[in-house]
Amino acid sequence: MSEEPPPEPEKAARKPEARAMPEKRTGAQAAGGSSLQGFGRPSVYHAAIVIFLEFFAWGLLTTPMLTVLHETFPQHTFLMNGLIQGVKGLLSFLSAPLIGALSDVWGRKPFLIGTVFFTCFPIPLMRISPWWYFAMISVSGVFSVTFSVIFAYVADVTQEHERSTAYGWVSATFAASLVSSPAIGAYLSASYGDSLVVLVATVVALLDICFILLAVPESLPEKMRPVSWGTQISWKQADPFASLKKVGKDSAVLLICITVFLSYLPEAGQYSSFFLYLRQVIGFGSVKIAAFIAMVGILSIVAQTVFLSILMRSLGNKNTVLLGLGFQMFQLAWYGFGSQAWMMWAAGTVAAMSSITFPAVSALVSRNAESDQQDLRTESNDVKRT
Repeated sequence: MSEEPPPEPEKAARKPEARAMPEKRTGAQAAGGSSLQGFGRPSVYHAAIVIFLEFFAWGLLTTPMLTVLHETFPQHTFLMNGLIQGVKGLLSFLSAPLIGALSDVWGRKPFLIGTVFFTCFPIPLMRISPWWYFAMISVSGVFSVTFSVIFAYVADVTQEHERSTAYGWVSATFAASLVSSPAIGAYLSASYGDSLVVLVATVVALLDICFILLAVPESLPEKMRPVSWGTQISWKQADPFASLKKVGKDSAVLLICITVFLSYLPEAGQYSSFFLYLRQVIGFGSVKIAAFIAMVGILSIVAQTVFLSILMRSLGNKNTVLLGLGFQMFQLAWYGFGSQAWMMWAAGTVAAMSSITFPAVSALVSRNAESDQQDLRTESNDVKRT
């Protein structure tokens, strides 16, 4: 139950030379117009705020979504939840390379706006029509690659030696968004009804879009882009399997890609149904689920900020990944064989430590892969959701 990752990155680790420095960014703004301007220089903080707001909005809906899912599909709750998440993940896998290639041409900011807008578009539909809500969640997978664009944004504004820490902070921000939002959503739902929760989540999503429009500066200057605005994107760039073919030519990168895929394959299944399992099998109520998410979120923040930096310096990149995978295996086994509530709480602490895996792997990929091989992070991240 590490987070997406997220547990939720598109060509995220470019070479250090392709960083968005202030003087180059000025050129990008001149070419792109005022719509690309923002507050200050592009930074990790801009990326972190975008991630926080998006997943805070979805965190508010944790309790209402479990209720609506069970009421809409009372006989096949787990099956339909798996199908919805599976379709969403498959569409993300197919669309991620195209969005990554387009963001290399048109910049990151337009695609931050697009991915956040379409990912959050289903939120108000929860009260309008549950069937349309779940249908749009599945279809929104085409644009549900915010993390991919965010990691590309972070790679544009950081040096190689800074990226493991930067990725850790972004992943920790994702965890931070889940510390309080499920509890707030559960309280609002119990006190005022689900309609208010959906309204608040919608407002937060709109706030995120406005923040990107007004405050987030473009990280990829015009002069650093590989092609001009008028150049067409080839099928080779949009082919979701093309980057995997390139990855196969580099044994080190191939092993990393296989590691990521095998790591997230079981965890994707766990994440997609875990909260339903806590409610319907273990007997957790809304308050306990919110408290559980908050606990794991807080511990994940500590793991991805404090412990990750220490481990990267003392153990090295590769050994940090191995340690994270060890924690992941332990927590998956504990969740699988555990049958009592205290076992779930204990396994949650181990799950928080396993959250160091993804930022550590992201840093490892950026060091081992050439810029044209960075799609592997997106591929393995999206395949896990199928």
